Amino acid sequence: MDTINVFIIALAILITMMATHEANAGQYYDQKSSKNLIPNPSFEIAKGNKPEGWDTQSWNGKPEFHYAEIGRTGNRSVMISSDEGADAAWFIILPVEPYSTYKLSAWVKTEDVKVIDGGELTGATIVLHDHADIHTPRLLGTNDWTKVEREFQTGDMDAIQINLMLGLFGLAKGKVWYDDVSLELISKTELKPTLAIDANKEGEPISKYVYGQFIEHLGRCIYGGIWAEMLQDRKFFYDVGRGESPWKPIGGNDVVRMVKQNPYVGEHTPEIEVKNGTPSGISHSGLGLIKGKEYTGRIVLAGEKNAGPIEVSLVWGTDPKSRQTVTIEKLTGEFTKYPLKFKSDATTDDGRLEIVGRGEGTFKIGAVSLMPADNISGFRADTIKILKELNSPVYRWPGGNFVSGYNWKDGIGDPDRRPPRKNPAWSGIEHNDVGLHEFLEFCRILKTDPYIAVNTGLGTPEEAAEEVEYVNGAPDTPMGRLRAQNGHREPYNVKWWGVGNEMYGGWQLGHMPITEYVKKHNAVAKAMWEKDPSIKLIASGTVGEWDEMMFKHCADYMNLMSEHFYCGERPGVIEHVKLVPNAIKGICNAYRDYRKNIPTLKNKDIRIAMDEWNYWYGPHLYGELGTRYFLKDALGIAAGLHEYYRNSDLIFMANYAQTVNVIGAIKTTKTAAEFETTGLVLKLYRQNYGTIPVQVTSDCRPLDATAAWSADRKKLTIAIVNPTKEAFDLPLKITGAKLKGSGRCFVITGKDEMAYNEPGKPRNVDIAENAVKISDKLHAVPLSVTLYSLDVQ
Repeated sequence: MDTINVFIIALAILITMMATHEANAGQYYDQKSSKNLIPNPSFEIAKGNKPEGWDTQSWNGKPEFHYAEIGRTGNRSVMISSDEGADAAWFIILPVEPYSTYKLSAWVKTEDVKVIDGGELTGATIVLHDHADIHTPRLLGTNDWTKVEREFQTGDMDAIQINLMLGLFGLAKGKVWYDDVSLELISKTELKPTLAIDANKEGEPISKYVYGQFIEHLGRCIYGGIWAEMLQDRKFFYDVGRGESPWKPIGGNDVVRMVKQNPYVGEHTPEIEVKNGTPSGISHSGLGLIKGKEYTGRIVLAGEKNAGPIEVSLVWGTDPKSRQTVTIEKLTGEFTKYPLKFKSDATTDDGRLEIVGRGEGTFKIGAVSLMPADNISGFRADTIKILKELNSPVYRWPGGNFVSGYNWKDGIGDPDRRPPRKNPAWSGIEHNDVGLHEFLEFCRILKTDPYIAVNTGLGTPEEAAEEVEYVNGAPDTPMGRLRAQNGHREPYNVKWWGVGNEMYGGWQLGHMPITEYVKKHNAVAKAMWEKDPSIKLIASGTVGEWDEMMFKHCADYMNLMSEHFYCGERPGVIEHVKLVPNAIKGICNAYRDYRKNIPTLKNKDIRIAMDEWNYWYGPHLYGELGTRYFLKDALGIAAGLHEYYRNSDLIFMANYAQTVNVIGAIKTTKTAAEFETTGLVLKLYRQNYGTIPVQVTSDCRPLDATAAWSADRKKLTIAIVNPTKEAFDLPLKITGAKLKGSGRCFVITGKDEMAYNEPGKPRNVDIAENAVKISDKLHAVPLSVTLYSLDVQ
């Protein structure tokens, strides 16, 4: 064969190879440029050691993720392998159109994929995150490149996470490759929301108690949030200078020892030895101070006469003059309380309290307390100010999981003598500074109703009955006399009482099977009603068999049933917002079924106390469970209120969980307090929304709208949640009412769905109020809660 022919053949082969390569590569680019909505669907574009736009997530097992150098088309694919089993995925998050139809497909290759522990979906599967019903057929064993696909409707979804799995609700081992992933829009619903209201069709009045709150002895909700105490471990639960103690020795580690003989409070008391006048004692740093602000407190001391003088100093800097000192010249052998008063000359988050002896001998510190002087009965003035704006009509306390291990008697009497204990359900210490008297004083300050939960976990019927008698009993009853001795002669007359908390859960202290718990519930309820027949009892429930058993066996021993729910996060705002109302709707639907199917509920009107509800996700920025909330969460809480209004015949109470810091509507630092986005929604509706719900008869999707008369019927209130990035002018049609054309408009919005507020900084999300003139349309700006209060003729 001559040279020319060889060249021609070689050239032909090269052209063919290039054409094939271009065709394969073209598949990727054609997919991207035509119907395929997935960027980088064939994984050809790299960013570092991963395909651009894609990431990995592991839920269980031991997966290995590979950006493989083989592919069905092109040169790359993604791969997951595991020898021991994995539940893991490559994933991508994409925007989608709500209420539309899509087709998801991909090519999958497997090698010896086996289920170790799982169900019918476990294996090599593509699934939409948090939507397990939307998945492709799974592959097991060894398969060459195989196409899998699935059509689905988005419903409320406006963003999706596509998971390319090895595992899924279990562990699978082997190897799986994915390539040429495709997402195509098949059909789209054009939404044109309108607002038609029939003011003649009224629902039952909205209970004011749907704006309730819940505070628990957890994280920085009470201590570090509501209560004004600045010192941690002020009664020395921990050994000074060790472990989690905030207290550090001054003068050497050997100057402090913990004495267990005759402790002032708790199990031991710190004793400081002072030698030759060398300053010796303890210090507590990390205090938040504000220049010009006064601080007051007390210290309980006992010791040898020559150990003094004892100097208690508030320190705000390194300069010797950056402190103020209270000097206690002489000590006695008996524990004595001494007042403290300081005024800071600087603003700092690292102030310090020092307690130092300068004589010769030993002295003991029983307890010490320091608060801002403007505290209100021991509560933070800045937090109380915001709580008054929130204006919640009822507060549930003390828990929560906490209550199942709480002895209410630990929280009465002299606060300095109340024992510090390990929190029975959460991390940290329970100081017992806030007990029954303090909580009821808190309610008096806020002019709100108390709702006390009793311990049916580790607690007994007798303890619950004594607690009712202590709070509500006459001064001549045994517990009433004890209450009077502790400073409050007259009964508190608390109406709302919770019988246990989440007793269905295995995480709950004292949990037992429902067949046994129904007996305990009835015994506790009987004991409580024997002490005060007028109180209203709220049972511990959860949808399903637990509720059904409670209703069948305990319906005569409750007035309301407690339900709880928390929602996580979704990638799209519309779906994220819908999580809360969908959860409420599901619970209410279950109760409607109960009323039809459970004979013991005949002629009874046992309604729902949704006494824990909220979103719960994200990092803890404000102490234990101190998650941050964004504008998108505020929209969801507003939509949740709307669902409560739609079910006003079933929902009697709802307690947002929790009020401060811990998944809270309010967040605090050491020196500032501020509304979260969610708290602003609760404030807005509590102050301005009507009380008599009326029917919205039109399709408002993707918006959520409700309407209600004011109590005097002089105003019609209309609330609109817009979870989209589009503004809407909604055509308005009202029957049964004539508008004057005037009113007020309140709007909560921000620059984007992730806008949030921080204590001590200007608000990024707030309530804007304006006068409006209304004709035949209502306006809703993007990502907003809009509440209209319209004057009626």
